[in-house]
Amino acid sequence: MNKRRDFLKSSGAMALGALFLPNLAASAMGKAEVKNVGIQLYTVRNEMLADATGTLKQLAKIGYKELESARSEKGLYYGLQPKEIKKITKDLGMNLRSGHVALDKDWDRTVEAAAETGQEYLICSSMPSKGQTVSNYERVADMFSKAGEDCKKAGMKFGYHNHEYEFEKENGKVLYDVLLEKTDPELVKMEMDLGWVILTGNDPVNYFNQYPGRFPLWHLKDMDKAKLQSTEFGKGAIDIKRMLQNADKSKMKYFFVEQEEYAGEPMASVQYNYDYLRKLSM
Repeated sequence: MNKRRDFLKSSGAMALGALFLPNLAASAMGKAEVKNVGIQLYTVRNEMLADATGTLKQLAKIGYKELESARSEKGLYYGLQPKEIKKITKDLGMNLRSGHVALDKDWDRTVEAAAETGQEYLICSSMPSKGQTVSNYERVADMFSKAGEDCKKAGMKFGYHNHEYEFEKENGKVLYDVLLEKTDPELVKMEMDLGWVILTGNDPVNYFNQYPGRFPLWHLKDMDKAKLQSTEFGKGAIDIKRMLQNADKSKMKYFFVEQEEYAGEPMASVQYNYDYLRKLSM
């Protein structure tokens, strides 16, 4: 009976862990493994422009499951119609979960198109107005709140993706914190780009502790601090394993691998990063 009770207790703990860490799966040995690996398609932007369907097939073959799109010369979906990319990804066993867009004059159409793809998140990829001041960030927070209401009506969630400039200060106030403090967590989610946060000298885990549950999406990338650019996992300054071990604090739901610069071919880096994550033992 004691052995059975210990087993049930252990199984319950593993199930609880799976609930809060949807991208980490418990193995038979009790160790967590990274699963449902996602990718930001900007990582393979040129390949997507040249052959969107073929590139998605390559990513699926490698093992990527979750996708986030980005604006391109051919539009939000690389020349594909919203319903086209929805069908292609579904047929490949993939999910278009999120998309990077602009908060601009075409916003209403952007929301409509995103809803047609079936994605869950619509992410503003950069500040919609210029000005590294608290007052501008407060105005933007109001814009984000309105966008969040629009997305909620369309059955999606709105969010914002950071770079490095949001961590500048005005009179000692971190501008990124203004966005966090002036927006409703239920209407405005944050997609944290872990690489840019760390490059500014900040620790994402501190933000997870200070604002628990505010960061359901991540850009997972490694950064070369000397060159100020991204690199393959394990070759830069980011502790990828530590980040994933703290996923529960941010209530991370999806993460997207992103690499913007390469020493060789992008697809080689995409394969390398996937293999790196699959070999991680949490």
